[in-house]
Amino acid sequence: MPFPPPTASWLMPVLSSGLALAPLHGAAVAPPPPPPPLETARPLPGRPNTGPTIEQLGEQLRLNGRNQRTGWLWIGPASNPEPEQLWLTLEVLQEQLGVSSRTRPDGALDLEWFGQPLLVPTRQQRSLGDEVAVDAWPLLESVGVRVSRQGSQLSLELPPTGLLGVRSSSQGQTRRVVLDLQGPALVSSSESELLLNLQARADQLGELRALGLVGRLQGGVLALRPSNGRWSRVFSLGEPARVVIELPAADGPTSEDRPQPIDPRLQALLGRELQWDRLDLQGVRINAVRLDPRTAPLQLRPLARSEGMEGLSSLLQLAGRNQALVAINGGYFNRVRRLPLGALKVDGRWLSGPILNRGVVAWGERSLPQFGRLMLQESVSGPDGRLVPLNGVNSGYVQRGLSRYTAEWGPTYRALSGQETGLLLRGTVVRQRLDTAALEQGVALPPGEQLVVARGGAPLPWDQGDSLQLLSRPSSPLGNAPNVLGGGPLLLQDGRLVLNGAAEQFSASFLRQGAPRTVIGSDGRQLWLITLEGRGNAGPSLGETAALLQHLGLRDALNLDGGSSTGLVMGGSLQVKGRGVAGSVHNALGLVP
Repeated sequence: MPFPPPTASWLMPVLSSGLALAPLHGAAVAPPPPPPPLETARPLPGRPNTGPTIEQLGEQLRLNGRNQRTGWLWIGPASNPEPEQLWLTLEVLQEQLGVSSRTRPDGALDLEWFGQPLLVPTRQQRSLGDEVAVDAWPLLESVGVRVSRQGSQLSLELPPTGLLGVRSSSQGQTRRVVLDLQGPALVSSSESELLLNLQARADQLGELRALGLVGRLQGGVLALRPSNGRWSRVFSLGEPARVVIELPAADGPTSEDRPQPIDPRLQALLGRELQWDRLDLQGVRINAVRLDPRTAPLQLRPLARSEGMEGLSSLLQLAGRNQALVAINGGYFNRVRRLPLGALKVDGRWLSGPILNRGVVAWGERSLPQFGRLMLQESVSGPDGRLVPLNGVNSGYVQRGLSRYTAEWGPTYRALSGQETGLLLRGTVVRQRLDTAALEQGVALPPGEQLVVARGGAPLPWDQGDSLQLLSRPSSPLGNAPNVLGGGPLLLQDGRLVLNGAAEQFSASFLRQGAPRTVIGSDGRQLWLITLEGRGNAGPSLGETAALLQHLGLRDALNLDGGSSTGLVMGGSLQVKGRGVAGSVHNALGLVP
């Protein structure tokens, strides 16, 4: 079904003005993926250099006896068994070690692990492959983690500690299970399980089960999973050492101990209305789910958290909350701020606007998706009639100039960069001017009100009581579709190879590197949801991905977020984990009955 041509409309949430605006210097979020190239690191003050310094990159991490594929960088004298700097990705620190993080308005990260703090200014946040990374050695060293490297493998070891006790409390809609420990423990995840290097007694396992956590011990590792398969957050506290597992308050314990099988509703469709192909092609493992959305009893839906745009979830959680029988991860996001970086439109509402004229997929009910590149052009004018461009709506991509936030962003907006000012509008009328302090503290965004934010010293030439007009239009009819999801780069269109990373402002290194991939595509008859993983290698490059998809007969294809975000859920079971871990994501695509 073709979408209506682009037209001007008033008060339509949009993103880009189409101007080539540079990212805001000193912004609280990193540029959109891929992050900037890794800079040469320097030894930290107070650490003597005892020999020639080496810099070694690796891609294998051994944690709690489990191997996973993720990048790391070791810097230090060759003669030392310990590094001067050890760069790990935030995904590993937050998802695999249980490190807590909070972002300051100036973009600095406050990290904490078992009560040990680490402040990481923006200038000390770097790229590692396609992930944001920090020097984690001060934090690991303070807790007593032993590190070693052999070839491309890095090992993190911490002797098992003991479980002293278990307790539980409820706070509003959240229930907390607290594990009191004799000392710090490594905390990692495996699909729906938490793995902790600690010992526990049989009676303590019974206490955990009574609180809704099913546990088993194996080789000094305690594996825990919520009896309903869901948790909200896991973090650690110090003095004394504790691990806190947050669960939704309504999720009480159950007697179900077995992993959930694939949903029988999906089983009934496989091989009939829905095909699931698992292929090995040119050293790449491919999972492809395909169906005709015009006739199938499933519809394609964007999957997003109901709490707002700030925050991440597991792919299993997004699929479960939205009753999706099949799900893949969606668009890019900023892992530091946990905010979207691209288009996300659901049922006609822009939860996050498109950026940088990047590739999108757009669709309506009972139709094949359409593919292209998209930006939204918006401007605002006051009583004098002068048009001022707006360069973002509900976006985590920070630029100089004016941006706009609505209730679709979430219940509250908090400053994403330093020295922001704003105007709060009720309808089209300026209700209140806001200074930097008010925006840093947070501004409520109820329905019917919106916030215009000025960054980088941009003026706000309007006063309380002024009536403003907002003009917007999409650059393509794709923007008029009820559902839109952004990614990039666009790989195939109408059977042609259209990969042009520079046009979508992706770096050359991002285009060259191999990584697990997630793709949505179409062969003109069916919708395809695809994951691609390397066998014995990092994964295909974007060019290799496009060629493989052409070989499979696809006519249109859009690259989505990949790497550790890559995932495929089939009937409540996580079938694909991009780098061997179940990383958190911001949004997803699902097939919903």
